[in-house]
This record gives sequence, C-alpha cells and structure tokens, in this order.
Amino acid sequence: MKYLFIFLSFLYLNVLAIEPNEILEDGDLEKIAVEISKELRCLVCQNEDIHNSNADIAKDLRILVRKKLESGESKKEILKYVHDRYGDFVLFSPPFKFQNIGLWIIPLLFFLLMTFFFFRKS
Repeated sequence: MKYLFIFLSFLYLNVLAIEPNEILEDGDLEKIAVEISKELRCLVCQNEDIHNSNADIAKDLRILVRKKLESGESKKEILKYVHDRYGDFVLFSPPFKFQNIGLWIIPLLFFLLMTFFFFRKS
C-alpha cells in the first residue's frame, strides 16, 4: 500500500499551474509559449518560472505571452518586451552587463572559496 502511495505521489509531482483556458489550440504555438514561460521568472515566487507558478502575475504573464504569440510576434520579440518592461530580474539567464556582473562572478568566487576551505591541508 505504501508503494502505491509513493508511486501516485510521483505522478502528481509535476503538476503545472497552467489552466485549461490558457492553452492555445495551435500545438506549435503552445510549445513556444511553454518555452518562453520556462525562461521567465515569476516576480512573486522569484525562484520559480511562470510556467509552474500559481501567482496572479505569473498567470497574467502567461496570458500575455500567448496573446503576443497569436498576434504573430516571435519568441525573441516577446522576451525583449517582457525584459524591457520588468528588467533583468525577470529572466532566468540575465544578460552579461557591468551592472549585474555580481550575478555572474559571486557564485564563481563562492565556489572557489569553498573549494579552497574544503581541500586545504590541516
């Protein structure tokens, strides 16, 4: 019985926040919408993409992405629009600029520092 419970819990582990009325009828456009949604960070949840977030702003962004896809805009244009509106924080892979160099260098420095402390001789 406990194995059945574990199996069923793994089935529902990847429950998505997308509501049925948000899904596009065109399968190709829906795939692109999912790709875009996984590249955008939820502004409320912060470490979750808008594809998996239940926040209202994530839902609004998912709807915005789908409307722009239906109007004929490309993935690049949509990402640029959202980036221009919300800044670097909304992207999971922010652009490499002088203003956000810390986002790229601090993890590397932290890794090197921890490696030094872990592997140094006593």
